[in-house]
Amino acid sequence: MPDAVVIGAGPNGLVAANLLADAGWSVLVLEEQPVPGGAVRHDRGVDPAFVNDLFSSFYPLAAASPVLSALRLEDHGLRWGHAPHVLAHPLSDGRCAVLDRRIDRTAASVEAFAPGDGDSWRGLFELWQTLRPGLLSALFTPFPPVRPAVRLLRSLRTAGGLRAARSLVLPVRRLGEEEFRGEGGRLLLAGNALHADLAPEAAGSGGFGWLMSMLGQTYGFPVPVGGSGALTEALVRRLRQRGGEVRCGQRVGHVVVRDRRAVAVRTDSGETVAARRAVLADVAAPVLYRDIVGAEHLPAQLMEDLRHFQWDFATFKVDWALDGPVPWQAAAARRAGTVHLADGLDELTRFAAQIAMHQVPDRPFLLFGQMTLADPSRSPAGTESAWAYTHVPREIRADAGGEDITGGWGPADQERMADRVERQVERFAPGFRALIRARRVLAPPTFQALDANLSDGAINGGTAALHQQLVFRPVPGTGRPETPVAGLFLASAAAHPGGGVHGAPGANAARAALRARRAPHLAGAQRLLARRDRTGRRR
Repeated sequence: MPDAVVIGAGPNGLVAANLLADAGWSVLVLEEQPVPGGAVRHDRGVDPAFVNDLFSSFYPLAAASPVLSALRLEDHGLRWGHAPHVLAHPLSDGRCAVLDRRIDRTAASVEAFAPGDGDSWRGLFELWQTLRPGLLSALFTPFPPVRPAVRLLRSLRTAGGLRAARSLVLPVRRLGEEEFRGEGGRLLLAGNALHADLAPEAAGSGGFGWLMSMLGQTYGFPVPVGGSGALTEALVRRLRQRGGEVRCGQRVGHVVVRDRRAVAVRTDSGETVAARRAVLADVAAPVLYRDIVGAEHLPAQLMEDLRHFQWDFATFKVDWALDGPVPWQAAAARRAGTVHLADGLDELTRFAAQIAMHQVPDRPFLLFGQMTLADPSRSPAGTESAWAYTHVPREIRADAGGEDITGGWGPADQERMADRVERQVERFAPGFRALIRARRVLAPPTFQALDANLSDGAINGGTAALHQQLVFRPVPGTGRPETPVAGLFLASAAAHPGGGVHGAPGANAARAALRARRAPHLAGAQRLLARRDRTGRRR
């Protein structure tokens, strides 16, 4: 009987398992898919000569994460690669904003759009340098992050107090207008905000866009050499060296609860695996509570709150094997690992508005990855392993492109949307389609079939909007890994601090499990949640 059973071998589950193994616990990880990794996997399914990441590709949060750095995964085979430029946002008129790890290069790029904007970018970077220690500590520690918050507040006073705080809660469109005269800096911030499901007019999107931009400025957007799965392989290798076990092809369908405590899990094959100390779930919150635990073991208020849980956008992705480098009109884009494709800030707003109206966007905003540029081992010399993803509504009512994409995501929908994505690339790189050797489409249902946590391609584990962050994540009054069931801990991106490959939800869950076993009288959060009866009232 293992001390802990971890449900799910995504990065958060594997981080949790490693930390428990470091503490001397015996750990068993059960994974539904035939291979570990969750959304951190690669294959050669597009063309045998090309490595393509199935889901995530670039990892600025991993590079910044004290959780992952403490695991010393480089000692277990992980190596990082970088493209010459971090990111480029070309426009159809040939101009191009560039984010580079060298601050002088980034500042010069935005200065080319308007005099003085380079200094404005440096000012945002100085704010980041002041806030970074406290901000990263607060981001990667359990909620509420008391000590990091105190440190962050002190730094915030140094950086301008309420005025700096105001800037970070602005919509990214407004932040860009206040900070920059030209379009370059605004595009870098807004494009990075749309890495999540945050429209340019959404409150807090300015802070998120600034955070992602500054992570890129400082750490770049690194990629694991050999494919994204190399990060997973390092986590699994480290875990096994410490005695942990990973079993794949084992879907957990039920958590066994006795006397309000999680004591075992049951797989779909009928096997019951007992857990001596804890069960940790790298599982989407609605699935964990509704399907795997069940309402009979949970407060009525929690089940009611789950009705209001909001997923982030659905995702549509195309992978390519290209016979040559992408022929971008803007030369700077030819040296960027990530390229944002939207012809200006208004086109970003239009894209987000169409999704809000449940329409398939006619000109999708694309995140485009040039993987061979960042890691030459991904494909033969002179070729490019590439991908692009965009967001679509979870519920589709109309097609703004007039091609009758229905949202059923059968073969016709997939081909029409993939062609639309390629036409958007062609706007900025004429001749792109002539280079395609092979392509693969990942529609929203494909994401979910390959990783059940990615509900219709919701890559963030739930919206990144302010109403579902901090104490509101995954539902109001939580924000921590403890659940109403003693011995059961939420270790997925549905928990604070949310999506991204950084390992913090898994680390927080592991630490909570260790703390509960060391000092059960301090496990107040779980006991408080468990005291609610089925009507949702306190006893």
